[in-house]
Amino acid sequence: MLHWTEDKDMEVDLNADMGESFGPWKMGDDAALLNTVTSANIACGAHAGDPDVMATTMSIALEQGVGIGSHPGFADIQGFGRRRIDMPLKSLQNSIRCQVGATLGMANALGAQVRHIKLHGALGNMTSEDEDMARACYEAALSAHPGAIIMVLAATAQERAARSIGATFACEIFADRAYNDDATLVDRRKPGAIIHDAEIAGKRMVEMVKAQAIITDSGKRIETPIDTICCHGDTPEAVEIAASVRRTLEAEGITVKAFDGRTG
Repeated sequence: MLHWTEDKDMEVDLNADMGESFGPWKMGDDAALLNTVTSANIACGAHAGDPDVMATTMSIALEQGVGIGSHPGFADIQGFGRRRIDMPLKSLQNSIRCQVGATLGMANALGAQVRHIKLHGALGNMTSEDEDMARACYEAALSAHPGAIIMVLAATAQERAARSIGATFACEIFADRAYNDDATLVDRRKPGAIIHDAEIAGKRMVEMVKAQAIITDSGKRIETPIDTICCHGDTPEAVEIAASVRRTLEAEGITVKAFDGRTG
């Protein structure tokens, strides 16, 4: 949780989506990212990843003292979980239960703990717009892993859904994505939707964290608690962006550490 402490220091978590390689196909540099981030959202094998990748990524996170999270998405490896899928909520809930269960099983085998859950890709985007869908997904995730912290897209339907079921949650913003005026992410297909410049990413995160607000493409400020910042692990600049964000935050006196979660 980000807050002012007695000595006026601010704290924020830095997370990355990872564990998204598959067999001989490599996606991102998880080992390098795990030297910088404080939380890792690890793919569960539906949109990306496989058991070996999950085990390796989780083992490095455990060694580095990085918080481990389950990162369920649509079962769409070819589309990397970024294609919107219309499916019955009950089927979606069962898919999420299976994915979270896979994360828990691997963590138990390695002596690790899974502390949070974050929805991936198109599933995350759809639930940021649809509170009922978000609530169904979170209820399914918590039925498999009671007490987990839900990582939500700040100021969206995801946050409202988490609050409505009394879940412990952490509000997330993105270092490498542009925002619409309703706090949802600009479509990846649009120009400027993805931020590739590490220096710009670092500066805009300091600005948002200090303001406790999302600053959209149009300049609108949406006030929100900010508990964690995401750097996508699959972009070519991921390692540089994560390092820049952490370095810039710390230079401004903002401590980077794993979130505690909030309720209410």
